[in-house]
Amino acid sequence: MSGGGQDVVIVGAQESSRLGTVPDMTAMSLACESAVLALADAGLSAADADGVAAVLPPTDVAFMLGVRPRWLDGTNVGGCSYLLQVRHAAAALRTGQANVVVVAHGESGRSRLGPPYVMDPTSPGTQFEMPYGVVGTYSRFTLPVVAYLHKHGLKPEDLAEVPVAQSRWANRNPRAFRPELLTVEDVLASPLIAWPFHRLHCCPVNDGGAALVLTTRERAADMDLKHRPVTVLGSGESGEGPGAIFMEDLTTFRAFREASREAMRTAQITHETVDHLMIYDAFAHLPLYGLEDMGFVKPGEAVDFIRSGATIPGGKLPLNTNGGGLLYAHTGMYGMFALQEGVRQLRGTAPAQVHGARTSLVLGVGGMFSAAGAVVLGAD
Repeated sequence: MSGGGQDVVIVGAQESSRLGTVPDMTAMSLACESAVLALADAGLSAADADGVAAVLPPTDVAFMLGVRPRWLDGTNVGGCSYLLQVRHAAAALRTGQANVVVVAHGESGRSRLGPPYVMDPTSPGTQFEMPYGVVGTYSRFTLPVVAYLHKHGLKPEDLAEVPVAQSRWANRNPRAFRPELLTVEDVLASPLIAWPFHRLHCCPVNDGGAALVLTTRERAADMDLKHRPVTVLGSGESGEGPGAIFMEDLTTFRAFREASREAMRTAQITHETVDHLMIYDAFAHLPLYGLEDMGFVKPGEAVDFIRSGATIPGGKLPLNTNGGGLLYAHTGMYGMFALQEGVRQLRGTAPAQVHGARTSLVLGVGGMFSAAGAVVLGAD
């Protein structure tokens, strides 16, 4: 990573033992179980960690784990928060603010055994959207999607190409919540949620957790690791505003453009270097925006790119290879699971492995086109 300092590597990565419906575990329990598993994956224990990052109160997570932290990060900008936390942890490790950092996620999105979600009544989104009946992610995302489809002459069946392509990956993943192979007709036959979204255009809501353990390459060299370390090559973060109705242009997301540009610049890579791609996909339009805003295709070309088979197994740019948030799992904040799949692919341990994957670019969204984070990972 440019900018000096030591290389930062991911040495532990694990998801909770169960994903889907986990009615007997709270969000905190899921986060802590995942953290313990990730530390064990690195051959470490809580006593070895001195940094904790989480969307749940990081002081609580540290206490529950038994970590005595000298560095904490509670960044919360929505589903991409964990990409930002990895970025912040890498900076802390390079500058000696911490030696071993645990980034932990746990969420009871389905069973609701966690902190309640309450919108701030003074926020711009609450003041300028809710009075018009706009509630929930599915209705807050419809405005940009309709604008995008209209601008490029597309229809809901074109949007369906995204889950159809990703089902080719989910079908190979035994932990996928929706493992069935899909057709465009299947997607359009699923119940209409909020036009143009049908149910299979939208992510499921699951319970689950996952965690990463990061340290410097120098420290990793002295560890007895089960897997080869994965290097954090670069990262970026950005934000455009409180949500979709505040975007400069409803058909392109500035924060996607800026965060990915910074991640690729700091990683010193080009589009041609990327051989594995994860784009946060709570809804089917997000991979379309991501492909175009990152510059892999021109505006309006993402649907045809996916339809061509470029992103499925054997394609030139494997995308959302765990099945994505649409089909694998989505607890409410999906970014950690996208990072987990990037790590698995570069370790060579993914259920649907991309042969020879060396560089993974992970892009996440926060809120409804509010914030974005990007992380570039490299295989050692």
